[in-house]
Amino acid sequence: MAETPVPLETHYDLTQIGSVALSPDGSRVAFVAREADPDEAENVASLFVAPTDGSRDPHRLTRVDGASSPTWGPDGDQLAFVATRDTDTGRRVGRDDSGGVDAESDTDDADDTDGNADNTGDTDDTDDADDGPGRSDDPTPQVWVFDLALGGDAWQVTTFEEGAQGFDWGPDGDRLVVAARDPTEEERAYLDSREDGGPVETERLQHKLDGVGYLDTVDTYLHVVSVNDAGDGVGRLDDAYGADGAFGELSGLQPAWGSGGRIAFLSCRTDHPDDTMVRDVYTVRPDGSDLRRETDSDLTASAPEWGPDGERLSFHGTDPENWCLPSQVYVTGEDGPQSLTADLDRTASGRYHWLDESTLVGLIGDEGQTRLIRVGLDGTVERVFDAQGDDRGISTFDAGDDRFVAVLSHPTDGADLFAFDTADLDATTEPDSFTRLTAVNESFVADHPTPEVEWVSWDTDGVEVEGLVYSDPDTDLDAGDHPVVVAIHGGPISYDEPTFSHQHTVLTSRGYVVFRPNYRGGSSYGREFAEALRGQWGTHEVTDIVDGVDHLAEKGWIDPDRVFGYGFSYGGIAQGYLVTQTDLLTAAAPEHGIYDLRSSFGTDDSHVWAENEYGLPWEESEAYDDSSAITDASEIDTPLLVAAGGRDWRCPPSQSEQLYVAARKQGVPARLVVYEDEHHNIGEPERAIHRMEELLAWYERFDPAVDADDADDPHKRRDGE
Repeated sequence: MAETPVPLETHYDLTQIGSVALSPDGSRVAFVAREADPDEAENVASLFVAPTDGSRDPHRLTRVDGASSPTWGPDGDQLAFVATRDTDTGRRVGRDDSGGVDAESDTDDADDTDGNADNTGDTDDTDDADDGPGRSDDPTPQVWVFDLALGGDAWQVTTFEEGAQGFDWGPDGDRLVVAARDPTEEERAYLDSREDGGPVETERLQHKLDGVGYLDTVDTYLHVVSVNDAGDGVGRLDDAYGADGAFGELSGLQPAWGSGGRIAFLSCRTDHPDDTMVRDVYTVRPDGSDLRRETDSDLTASAPEWGPDGERLSFHGTDPENWCLPSQVYVTGEDGPQSLTADLDRTASGRYHWLDESTLVGLIGDEGQTRLIRVGLDGTVERVFDAQGDDRGISTFDAGDDRFVAVLSHPTDGADLFAFDTADLDATTEPDSFTRLTAVNESFVADHPTPEVEWVSWDTDGVEVEGLVYSDPDTDLDAGDHPVVVAIHGGPISYDEPTFSHQHTVLTSRGYVVFRPNYRGGSSYGREFAEALRGQWGTHEVTDIVDGVDHLAEKGWIDPDRVFGYGFSYGGIAQGYLVTQTDLLTAAAPEHGIYDLRSSFGTDDSHVWAENEYGLPWEESEAYDDSSAITDASEIDTPLLVAAGGRDWRCPPSQSEQLYVAARKQGVPARLVVYEDEHHNIGEPERAIHRMEELLAWYERFDPAVDADDADDPHKRRDGE
């Protein structure tokens, strides 16, 4: 245990790097940094630029919250981004050559009805959108551009009434392709009525979506716009629209404009788009002609990127019915899309960048770590940059001909942006070109004891399972009397890797060991490992977690009578199984979970996922009940701290209420915390701090090594507990 525990308020001292974009010549990198503002009690996203040789500190470009999706123009001097700012005065009061006011440039009425910016698939730079459609007097997200050669503030390029979403530069640098909603007159009347408090009216199967709200029928179109009024902006491309379908409003159109002149985008145009996860890649000419579908409606496609020749297109593809299958990297060709990673049996992640006309580089989940691979059009796949090591992960990157940038996260050292020569991708140790560009949490790391991490593995049912153990540097693991917090990852198609975490540092500085098991059902260990839980939640992951804790006890690292739990989403779901099937946990904290799969169907936004995995609940009721912790609620005797988001439509709060009431009805100590304005996330700083206060108080309250009279519990015992 650290001499001085890390104060919870240090959450306000943290900065997180989101999207990164390398300039065309590789000399500069733009990135988004999210900082906590204690005065406004919110996170603020700002845009920065730094030289990739590390010759000076990053330069802040924006001080207004909301910057996202930095994207360099072809000349490397202009930098576009999405931001929700007050309307540009140059746009609001434009003047013609005679000095008169140009009425057509007036955009004071550019009101937002949805508030949700797709930001080209990047969800790490902006907060969740407000629920539901409806107009607002607040600014809408628009595309803005800096000219870094001339200097000065950014100017506003778009004035879409519903706000701009994803965008990309044209190859000549004078135009952008931008995705934006475009309601009909009838749809606009409905949106206005919703703003005025009118009812939700819909016939869509996918009628709501977490973080977006109740859905409407407004289509999102691609628009070609001029950057500075000198280019040829042709307006809306009528055939380039997104029939969104299930989850389409979250992924967006993700436009990509190639050097060959065509624009790629995503759309779902199946017979029943709301009843499928299919997303196809389409391409179209910049004048809106010659629409082509490039995929065969058998994949959930995302992240299209053109090769240097402007003819071939890479994209990320997952199976639309079985999310346990590792996602793959595809390239279009004369014979249709071909997978480059079909034989890898590892999950490809995000956008892949072209290094040359025959080679791409990207990320995979590989045995509990995010790693770089290089893939060739000839089918070769190579793991690269062993210099990363086994003790840190990569969250995002960008690649150029000569320079490479990546955000690397280390449990002890923090998460920062680094650069190195692309020629050093094969380095096994940090090359001479390896340069640290940021030190965003330098003072926090210097002032507080950040944890050390060890990999552990154990055998469960003949399968090797791995996990991570975080501990304070002053903790002697072999002492064997340490309380352990089992931190269970969500998904379950996900994995834990060694990364910097404020909440883990808070816990380890108070003497807890944090255990993060990569249980069966997660990704990064191949298809068989991931499919172990398909259609049978509440089985193998329970065994794996219990055996993992037993393994730590056998090593003499932890006290088996002081085992606490927390976990968000599937991490909450898994705790439901643990407290109904085992006595592993001394106290549990299931957060934003599902505990009754039947009643969740149709009240959450994930009916397609549920049907793909279990079938329909009125046809497969036994399968649904077998995977519902609530059916075994009579077995609960573990104290439960149950947390939910009041506007969480991925795991509705009614699910948490069911679990809470089931425990209380039986006299089991339980506490319900509902964050009324939260979606399926952990949002603003005050929310994150309050969450940690609740967790720490709950663990201490039921820790057998802590005298009840000494427990620092702000809620004190109720009902004789």
